[in-house]
Amino acid sequence: MTRITVACLDMAGTTVADDGIVLAAFRGAIDAQQLPGQARERAMRIARDTMGQSKIVVFREIFGDEDGAQRVNAAFEEHYAAAVSAGRIEPLPGAADTLKQLRAAGIRVCLSTGFSPVTRDAILASLGWRDLIDLALSPADVGRGRPFPDMALTAMLRLDGGAVSELAVAGDTPSDIESGLRAGAGLVAGVLTGAGSRADFEQAGAPLIVDTIADLIPYLTG
Repeated sequence: MTRITVACLDMAGTTVADDGIVLAAFRGAIDAQQLPGQARERAMRIARDTMGQSKIVVFREIFGDEDGAQRVNAAFEEHYAAAVSAGRIEPLPGAADTLKQLRAAGIRVCLSTGFSPVTRDAILASLGWRDLIDLALSPADVGRGRPFPDMALTAMLRLDGGAVSELAVAGDTPSDIESGLRAGAGLVAGVLTGAGSRADFEQAGAPLIVDTIADLIPYLTG
């Protein structure tokens, strides 16, 4: 296997414990809009089906207009920020050690997310992870979020990676898998600690499925 030099890892559900906080933030933001029954059910279905994708893009799909999408996205960010402030954000078991081991092996680490940069940075500050990574990216930083490959490819460029075959992408949703495959990453893995099931990852064409982010270590540093 080609040596991996850059690892682009998802945050919520992959390295950061979700525990339903993301979906709860969606629910709080959507309920505030007082949608009628069927419209609310549709909105929550889209929210579940698009886990891992850019949040503002999801709200554009749900509400159809930019003003509405921006308003509800801001409400979503407020709900999630409240969870961060309340100390409800925790690392998944083994995540911090994984970041340390990857960097010790000479692999540069990017954490990517569908959250805005403000929310992303609040999570990193809450966890004390800034010194454990080389880069953090949100869709706003690169133009498009998952399932597009922009964040993964930008990580390679900004971290002076070599060929895309030296890139590893891992996440807990089918969108992560699609993003990694479209980037041409040398290793693409689904992680079973978040939204995606083994069946979801198999359907998305994941070349590798692991139970936790820590289980990636042998594949990245071996």
